[in-house]
Amino acid sequence: MKQLITTILIALFFFGCKNETKPDNEKLNIVTTTSMITDIVKNIGGDYVNLQGLMGSGVDPHLYKASEGDVSKLVNADVIFYNGLHLEGKLVEVFEKMGSKTKTPIALGESLDKNTLIGSDYFASNYDPHVWFNIEYFKLFTKKVTAVLSEKDKKNAINYIKNEKKYLAQLETLQTEIKSTIETLPAEKRILVTAHDAFNYFGKNYGFEVVGLQGLSTATEAGVKDVQKLAAFIIERRVKAIFVESSVPKRTIEALEAAVKSKGHDVVIGGTLFSDALGNAGTTEGTYVGMFRYNVNTIVNALK
Repeated sequence: MKQLITTILIALFFFGCKNETKPDNEKLNIVTTTSMITDIVKNIGGDYVNLQGLMGSGVDPHLYKASEGDVSKLVNADVIFYNGLHLEGKLVEVFEKMGSKTKTPIALGESLDKNTLIGSDYFASNYDPHVWFNIEYFKLFTKKVTAVLSEKDKKNAINYIKNEKKYLAQLETLQTEIKSTIETLPAEKRILVTAHDAFNYFGKNYGFEVVGLQGLSTATEAGVKDVQKLAAFIIERRVKAIFVESSVPKRTIEALEAAVKSKGHDVVIGGTLFSDALGNAGTTEGTYVGMFRYNVNTIVNALK
């Protein structure tokens, strides 16, 4: 990691004389970390920006390490949007050393009201960083992205604002649909067991008790005692289904399923949820709206 930071700083030295104001015919170069943030910029920036996301489908941001191939993307970026709150733990030091007049790293999560966040001892920020599962927070991310792009590229500000209005309307519709779907699931059945605790904001907003096998960070491995303890919880609460996550190896949930069944209780893997990354590009789950809708339908159908 130290070698990568050194490489980036050397590159920044040679490229540091770049003009702060871009030519009128040149697009902003935007780099994003998670696929959720990439989707925001895609919706707001559209064809008016050059967008490159570092993390694709199935990538775990907790464990992501920047490669040498990422250096040119970061060095040539005018704006870097990332989640913050130490979600991208191994990249934070890189971003903190890259701020300059010509380069703007934006930690979207840091702009949220900390008094409303869920606390966590697993992260240096002391907050649960999986904030995109609160759609209201995602709206704030959208507004922040629009404001930054509009400031950096004033000639296209009206287009960014127009796209923002359209995207916020989609998020409003999503909220209404989700609420309606979840209301079909009785309150006593709203127990969500997953590979790690990525869904606490979702649970808080929609009345789910959320239990993750690996805790908040996938950097923490689940042990035999963790599996047995959660198996006992599932049996006691008569949980019907548990869920795999697309960015976390499914072996831990399969071990949990086996532990529960070995004690004579029937439980099934209800499907794969998208937690720390969206689905494949070009699919419905490859967008934030599509991912959220898919997750809710999968959860509700399996737990009914």
